[in-house]
Amino acid sequence: MAMSMGGSGGRMSEMNVTPMIDILLVLLIIFMIIVPVIPRGLVALLPQSPKTQAPNPVRPIVVQVFDHDGAAPTYKINDVNITHAELLPKLTEIYANRAERVMFVKSDERVNFAYIADVIDIGRAANVDHIGLMTSEIQAGH
Repeated sequence: MAMSMGGSGGRMSEMNVTPMIDILLVLLIIFMIIVPVIPRGLVALLPQSPKTQAPNPVRPIVVQVFDHDGAAPTYKINDVNITHAELLPKLTEIYANRAERVMFVKSDERVNFAYIADVIDIGRAANVDHIGLMTSEIQAGH
């Protein structure tokens, strides 16, 4: 606080407002910088209509192995009969243009596992990435 001595005979005090104006200007500059950064409203992503039709879902490949009472088993790929010699060329052809390389092997409990392991090996030779095993029926209560 400054005091000025005037000719009027009394003491007169005046408030020094210069520091308060400096603080006010600094706050004004800070608010001018912050306000454009504050987001306005919410960003909402609206669903867009599809421009093209979705491709048909890829049907999974199921190789079935059937037992014939001790004779050589028969094979099917998605319900199409096929011989053992045709398995590798047919699977290679199927998986040549597929991005998702998944194959299922299905058989009943009477089939010797050596035949199933052979189908799995043929699937690996045809560049199948994932091979799953299926059973012919689901056990109740399990």
